[in-house]
Amino acid sequence: MDLVETDDVSRHFGRRRALARVSLGFRAGEVTALVGPNGAGKSTLLAVLSTLLRPSSGQVRYDGRAAVAWGDDLRRHIGLLGHDLFLYADLTARENLEFFGRLYGLGGDGRLRDRVARALAEARLEDRADDRAGEFSRGLRQRLALERALLHEPRLVLLDEPFTGLDDDSVGLLAARLDGLRRSGSIVVMATHDFESADGLVDRVVAVRNGRTRELPPGAGSLRVRYQAVLREAWA
Repeated sequence: MDLVETDDVSRHFGRRRALARVSLGFRAGEVTALVGPNGAGKSTLLAVLSTLLRPSSGQVRYDGRAAVAWGDDLRRHIGLLGHDLFLYADLTARENLEFFGRLYGLGGDGRLRDRVARALAEARLEDRADDRAGEFSRGLRQRLALERALLHEPRLVLLDEPFTGLDDDSVGLLAARLDGLRRSGSIVVMATHDFESADGLVDRVVAVRNGRTRELPPGAGSLRVRYQAVLREAWA
């Protein structure tokens, strides 16, 4: 999967409009940030891209094909980190990864064991591998959940507020992970409020407000300054 496109995608919840005719393209080897206030539509757009929500109108295409044309195979190529981390508190870090790895079809011939070991190393959780996830801080659970979302090596990676609960060292780990995903040719789309952490880590920035989108042009100044300029110009 090298290209994901939204073509005039809208999404309504009853009378409330969450997305309004969004047309965007996301390419392999590119990290895109979605920025905007609470309720702007960022999480809804991620849910639509992940196939968890259907558009009310418009279409999402994955390498030129609609989701229905891909069938069940499409979700094998998608990794999602949402607000709900989808971790079992009573399972250890290793057991959580093994459980989801089996759901992803990674069991057998040592492949799952190797993937889990690599994921624990990426999260720097080797020394906590056999501790229950419920004993972890929010930041450690966030690191574990990220590796859960990446365990099956998805081509489309969707991250909703990935910096939540992370200290400076953990932000550095995430930055390295994003760079690795970029170099491997993944498509990464992340929603974030954390302008400072995201600044310098992303290739493109799309502002979202009231379900509408505007791409931030490249230029001087911090990400926050460029975002505020687009707000004044595009939605004055």
